[in-house]
Amino acid sequence: MKLKESLLSRRQLITGFITGGLAWLAAYTIYPVAGFLFHKKKIPLPRAVTMSRAEVDMLAPNSAVYFKYGRLPGVLLKTDTGQLRAFSAKCTHLDCIVQYKPDTKQFYCACHEGYFNDTGINTAGPPPRPLDVFELKEEGDKLVLSFQEHNGKTA
Repeated sequence: MKLKESLLSRRQLITGFITGGLAWLAAYTIYPVAGFLFHKKKIPLPRAVTMSRAEVDMLAPNSAVYFKYGRLPGVLLKTDTGQLRAFSAKCTHLDCIVQYKPDTKQFYCACHEGYFNDTGINTAGPPPRPLDVFELKEEGDKLVLSFQEHNGKTA
């Protein structure tokens, strides 16, 4: 059965597709521009975070534990000798999270095959600089971790 009159003419259909496509293109273009122009300021990092000494003592040698330092992920490493080192867990290449590999005693960034040794120095791959280092202080039964920001950017 044929309809004598269509609900939508060919011209209206094509005009609708063109208008919809242009609206989508405008939204696709305007959204990132508006995000750039009206971005929110980054939340400042805290002055320090604390970890209980008992929690750190339970950490096995040659292993790492991850922690949050405001908006910045961090990793606390306990070496074979029991020395503690703390780094930013963000790769210096494209901010991916690094994982500690105890068998090779290296931090590994899976995004682009970046490697850092257990002192945080970049050894292979695209990372341009070492991992950012946290300052460690012992105050009684707590371990205090602090980090310096330089001009609003991580070191």
